Amino acid sequence: MSKKMIFTSESVTEGHPDKVCDQIADSVLDAIIEKDPTARVACEVAVTTGLVLVMGEITTNANIDIPKLARSVIADIGYKDKRWGFDADTCAVITSIDEQSPDIAMGVNLASEAKEGKDTDDQGGAGDQGLMFGYACDETPELMPLPISLAHKLAKQLTKVRKDGTLSYLGPDGKTQVTVEYENDKPVRINTIVVSSQHSADVSLDKIRADVIKYVIEPIVDKSLMDADTKIFVNPTGRFVVGGPEGDSGVTGRKIIVDTYGGYARHGGGAFSGKDPTKVDRSAAYAARYIAKNVVAAGLASRCEVQIAYAIGVAKPVSVLVETFGTNKIPQEQIEALVDKHFDLRPTQIIKTLDLRKPIYRNLAAYGHLGREELGLKFEQTDKAEILAKEAGLK
Repeated sequence: MSKKMIFTSESVTEGHPDKVCDQIADSVLDAIIEKDPTARVACEVAVTTGLVLVMGEITTNANIDIPKLARSVIADIGYKDKRWGFDADTCAVITSIDEQSPDIAMGVNLASEAKEGKDTDDQGGAGDQGLMFGYACDETPELMPLPISLAHKLAKQLTKVRKDGTLSYLGPDGKTQVTVEYENDKPVRINTIVVSSQHSADVSLDKIRADVIKYVIEPIVDKSLMDADTKIFVNPTGRFVVGGPEGDSGVTGRKIIVDTYGGYARHGGGAFSGKDPTKVDRSAAYAARYIAKNVVAAGLASRCEVQIAYAIGVAKPVSVLVETFGTNKIPQEQIEALVDKHFDLRPTQIIKTLDLRKPIYRNLAAYGHLGREELGLKFEQTDKAEILAKEAGLK
């Protein structure tokens, strides 16, 4: 008897107010880390009609013009005039920045193990307590779940046809959603696609629908996954003229499910954007993805979820869990042993291994942090898959 289920994931475009905030925060991080790779950055952003607030705790010797940088990001997204209700040149930008708490810095600068003389080759502790998850599966070439993969690709395509002039009447704000039908844990068809995009007031819904299907959906979604029963909704409210920060306030870190696996895998709760890699919310989530992806790429399992947990100021994780949902090709204990052997999960070592002290973060702040193979990031590489497969006896 076959097992069926339906699962939905969503994405948003770079003009969504929450994503505007994420991109400004990560642009601040990039600008600082380019000049001062060891800076401590915890940058938060909020936007609303005509206003941007950049705040946080930053310890650095770099001198950054934050208002100028914020306006540049906003303009690049597409908010360049009053047409879309938010203008990079006329919005107010307020900054409120303090230094990182010395109580936090004390544990990050020198881990408890180093203080006790137990670990001399790794000095840095975790920047906070918390738990992080990473996931991979064999549903797509980038080893991501199909619903979030398609939702991101549709959102990127929506932005592409806006920026290249194909559909110049579209505004920067938009959302996509994809519902996939599974049979025996394998995706078999697309049940529903939802695309909502901000648009000029003088364009009819019929034209928007026809254009979005032709220029956004058809180039992205494999026709073999769609059939006569696949439902397509384009701007289902009938009108989406007011959008972006004018239509809704935005805050950093409010799209954490969009940023990761679309809800298909668990999330530890910590957001990514605006945080330097000493914050394990970010770096350990990338490390968990790196592990899970290499486990799947090695053929040890077709699905893998990794949980890592830390105590603030302590380098070694308090726990590491590897879950393969019964898809493992070798004993679970053997996979766990291989992970322990080949992946050093102390924060300083994660930063070194994944090369995270570089200005790579703005590009991750929209369209997902995981599965972005086009960016050439270390945590998306499968460079340990061969040795894992060999030691597992699969090669």
